[in-house]
Amino acid sequence: MYSDEEIDALKTKILKYVLYKKRTENEIRQKFNSYDQDILDDSIEYLKEAGYISDSDYIDRSIKEFMALKNLSVKELVYKLQTKGIDKYLIEDYVSEHKEDLVQYEITSAKNIIIKKQGSMEKEEIEDYLYKKGYISETIKLAFDEE
Repeated sequence: MYSDEEIDALKTKILKYVLYKKRTENEIRQKFNSYDQDILDDSIEYLKEAGYISDSDYIDRSIKEFMALKNLSVKELVYKLQTKGIDKYLIEDYVSEHKEDLVQYEITSAKNIIIKKQGSMEKEEIEDYLYKKGYISETIKLAFDEE
């Protein structure tokens, strides 16, 4: 059995890990997988209740950061979140709740890519490039129409 000091030490380690950079629950589980599973579960639950761990907040923050810094399709955004081990239903809920903003972001991203690629690629090549990056045909069409 673990002492209260050992449990508190684990909570402190996890808290430092989370405060250094926001992490998903899955990332925490991977990092601290050498600890007893029950103690890890209790520690994570405690930090969730205290508001230090929230996959929903992580999704929101990550998507806003991606939208501010990168040109990605919604499919790419979802994939990046999935690689962090976030529950797919949480991601799907976020995407459906923010559909309008994400579609507008995808159109803007596609337009930015079109502008960058126009000098070096033909329209069909740009379309193929966007399809490969996960942009939907409607978004690509709108981006070219607005261009």
